[in-house]
Amino acid sequence: MPAKRIVLTGATRGLGRALVPALAAAGHTVFGCGRSASLVADLAVRFPSPNAFAAVDVTDCAAVDAWAAGVINSYGPPDLLVNNAAVMNPVAKLWEIPADDFDRVIDVNVKGVANVLRAFVPAMVRRGSGVIVNLSSGWGRSTAPDVAPYCASKYAIEGLTLALAQELPPGMAAIPLNPGIIDTDMLRQAWADGAAAFPKADVWATTAAPFFLKLGPADNGKSLSVR
Repeated sequence: MPAKRIVLTGATRGLGRALVPALAAAGHTVFGCGRSASLVADLAVRFPSPNAFAAVDVTDCAAVDAWAAGVINSYGPPDLLVNNAAVMNPVAKLWEIPADDFDRVIDVNVKGVANVLRAFVPAMVRRGSGVIVNLSSGWGRSTAPDVAPYCASKYAIEGLTLALAQELPPGMAAIPLNPGIIDTDMLRQAWADGAAAFPKADVWATTAAPFFLKLGPADNGKSLSVR
């Protein structure tokens, strides 16, 4: 498989952090971001140039724009754009969740994705190629109690991505992708010790990374899942 330039948000934790070594080891170049400057610095040491990592909060539109401009101007548009960054609401009944917590879920999980798309997709469209993967969830296609804001955000990602797929030119793809159930800090926030029954993120990445890399224009507008 030819080497790909891959943009990955939420690269410092959870699924994103697990994908970095899996993608880099296969010879692809990862341009990742995360909110923690110290974790970004650790990634830069472990996965040196041509990989590159930046401390970026996806809710900060200006910061996302500056990051994207740097990547595109130096390396060109990505071949694969993965919107992975997301947060979980405190587990509680919807009416018990404070407005600030609800807003944070929507700001990161929905508006953050839109910010990244706005920054990277025009260059991909001008080139006429590239795959966009927006991480959805099983809770973007079904519901559960006590995680209503998260469900709302991932249902939004499904709709946003399927509409985007209709807007892209031939040769491109936008895919809402359910990664499956993985033992991460986010899942433990929702399920506590019950998360231990599911695969660790690094194990998941050995299957997920090749799955991501094989996605192409034929998958445009399909709601897919990593199996």
